[in-house]
Amino acid sequence: MLGLPLALLLLLAPLPPPARAAPPASRPRPRGLAAAPPEPGRPGATGMGALGGAAGAAPGGTATGPPTGTGTALPRTTVPSSPHTTAGPPKGTTASLPKGTGVAPPRSTAATPPKGTTASPPKGTGATPPKGTTAAPPKGATGGAPGSAAPSSRGPSERGRPKEGGPGTKAPAPRKKLVRVKVVKKKVVKKKPKAPAEDAAPPQQPQCPPLGLESLRVQDSQLRSSSDKRYGLGAHRGRLNIQSGLYDGDFFDGGWCAGHEDTEQWLEVDARRLTNFTGVITQGLNSIWTYDWVTSYKVQVSNDTRTWQPCLNGTEEAVFPGNKDPETPVLNLLPSPVVARYLRINPQTWFQNGTICLRAEVLGCPLPDPNNVYSWHSQPLPTDKLDFRHHNYKEMRKLMKRVNDECPDITRIYSIGKSYLGLKMYVMEISDNPGQHEVGEPEFRYVAGMHGNEVLGRELLLNLMEYLCREFRLGNPRVVQLVTETRIHLLPSMNPDGYETAYKLGSELSGWATGRWTYEGIDLNHNFADLNTALWDAEDNDLVPHEFPNHYIPIPEYYTFANATVAPETRAVIDWMQRYPFVLSANLHGGELVVTYPFDMTRTYWKAQELTPTADDGVFRWLATVYATSNLAMASEERRLCHYDDFIRFGNIINGANWHTVPGSMNDFSYLHTNCFEITVELSCDKFPHASELPAEWENNRESLLLYMEQVHRGIKGVVRDRDTEQGIANAIISVDGINHDVRTAFDGDYWRLLNPGEYEVTARAEGYEAATRPCRVSYENVPTQCSFHLSRAQRQRLRGRLPGGSLLHPDLVLRLRSQRLRRLRAHRRAP
Repeated sequence: MLGLPLALLLLLAPLPPPARAAPPASRPRPRGLAAAPPEPGRPGATGMGALGGAAGAAPGGTATGPPTGTGTALPRTTVPSSPHTTAGPPKGTTASLPKGTGVAPPRSTAATPPKGTTASPPKGTGATPPKGTTAAPPKGATGGAPGSAAPSSRGPSERGRPKEGGPGTKAPAPRKKLVRVKVVKKKVVKKKPKAPAEDAAPPQQPQCPPLGLESLRVQDSQLRSSSDKRYGLGAHRGRLNIQSGLYDGDFFDGGWCAGHEDTEQWLEVDARRLTNFTGVITQGLNSIWTYDWVTSYKVQVSNDTRTWQPCLNGTEEAVFPGNKDPETPVLNLLPSPVVARYLRINPQTWFQNGTICLRAEVLGCPLPDPNNVYSWHSQPLPTDKLDFRHHNYKEMRKLMKRVNDECPDITRIYSIGKSYLGLKMYVMEISDNPGQHEVGEPEFRYVAGMHGNEVLGRELLLNLMEYLCREFRLGNPRVVQLVTETRIHLLPSMNPDGYETAYKLGSELSGWATGRWTYEGIDLNHNFADLNTALWDAEDNDLVPHEFPNHYIPIPEYYTFANATVAPETRAVIDWMQRYPFVLSANLHGGELVVTYPFDMTRTYWKAQELTPTADDGVFRWLATVYATSNLAMASEERRLCHYDDFIRFGNIINGANWHTVPGSMNDFSYLHTNCFEITVELSCDKFPHASELPAEWENNRESLLLYMEQVHRGIKGVVRDRDTEQGIANAIISVDGINHDVRTAFDGDYWRLLNPGEYEVTARAEGYEAATRPCRVSYENVPTQCSFHLSRAQRQRLRGRLPGGSLLHPDLVLRLRSQRLRRLRAHRRAP
């Protein structure tokens, strides 16, 4: 029991707020009285009351932190010094928590509670006190000195402190508090699901972008290694998602492999400037012959490549977990960001049946150079104020709606169908008369997102919508002419289910194939009907074009069955092709820097690569060249190979089948089943570039996108009409002498035929009409040549008693025609 001087001193000293009466049992317990262990790292969450800060006070009166190993640092608080101040709490107060709770003071400060007070939990029981007691302060409370700001709810020391009647008075302890403990437990359970989500979200979303090993912004000269097996497995191949060649041991293998198997091997990245490194992403070796990956590694940084500092996790060198398979990317964020110029990845363990091989990407934020008064030279930022970020399904819809609201007179949004999961496949139409087909105005389409993880085309088309809308409103003459003379259709996401799968993982963690296929596991670029085989068989038997058509080849019957393996996305696109008379199209992909043109399927079925040109090979080569030469990334003299194919020597264009065979491709189907000429554009080495790279990619492709759309006006166009009625003739066949591929007129008789400059003999024929032929000359200017036809009704139709449109002739005229025919037959028989 305290002596008289101390009691007098306590009466004279400033007292904390008086303890409030216990609330009734039916009243819910205050929010801060949860009987749970304090959150680690929160200042003041010590489990001690308003006077608890003096429990571990130093002789000078300053409260010290918990002993080493407790995991929670107590804030430094100051209490009034007095010669009579003791280390333990006064009688009647709540005792401090025992060792093991993470917040206990030194052992010497523990006090034994007197009879009638609340006892502390036994050693090793954690932070859960006995039933009816409390051990944790309110959330956010601090162990400050008397007179400091108190929390809104009472702490443990307030509940256990004696009333103002005197230091020896016992505090009442009603048993009804048991009900309040149960209420607190319910509130704690409600908060538990929210806390992990908030704490776990930041590590999964690194703020700093990748340096650019995958996107080739990091050059080969910036990569070094301690050793390598051979040149094809050198440091320059240690890039995330790089693909190997078909042959083992060539110059283009799928990663970096060390020449020795020990823990002294390393892969070094030179950022060329001070960089705030935040994380590392690794993969194993890409190979069809071996399985190699690193299972753990260390990270060191340096500013001069001589002195290397390890990445520490506390006081020890951090060892990061590596991969468990060759292809799945694994992200490891550094315990704390490190500023340096060089970074090394030092493998420690690897797959037991393999060797040291990896592919990597490094995350980091470039810092300004203090030794350079001039700004660091970087890629020019686009002047177009567009929405440069990745858009999921909901955000894509919002952007398209915003563009439609800004330009309602030239835009229209419509859906061509739904994906397997029910996501609509939206199309943006841009024209001076949206929703209407105008005679003589060609129709153009861009398709992106056929493979869900190849996302650059999707973002480029969304940016293209914004650009055309805003430039049209500003009166840009080029855009105004393009919009008024062309009906443009933009499909940004052909595979929305696959995109959502890749989007959830992010740009660097989706890997090379995640999201490529539909939800059903179908590759849409192999899912269209194979019309090539039927055409080539007919050509081998000399049946084309008299008995078998060289265009508008019908879809095989087996493909239309309900149980056929045809994705709903594919059926929707086929219906779209049949509804609109498209003339020109481009299919936007990713993973390479090249433009391919039909045919995509080899004519020799057992060959993986074979040059297989179409009848319009010259036109296709021109179209591919237009896009490739105007693309800044493809035309750059400093570009390197993305993976292993050297397309630079071919002008960054190649026949699709000569690259690799693709049976059932959309390009071949579009060419053989409709009038539309379509190419494939591989936009970037990185299938899923980081959002920070989207502005530069827009600059690389803006001119290409516009210039390629303008090629829809190259060649000839016209209208095939009935000479008598002046009405357009639908499905009339337009043939060009010397080219074994025809096109057909639209429902109102207009047509477009893409041709290179030159002079051609063009023939128009239709059922029930006499064929007509005329010369047409295509100039070098990007202006279509008018080449229209007036067809006369065939004599055979007259004798059948029907007009070409199908209407019956007058009965008297039919009798006269029949009598004339009979007279001619009799005269022919009488002739010798």
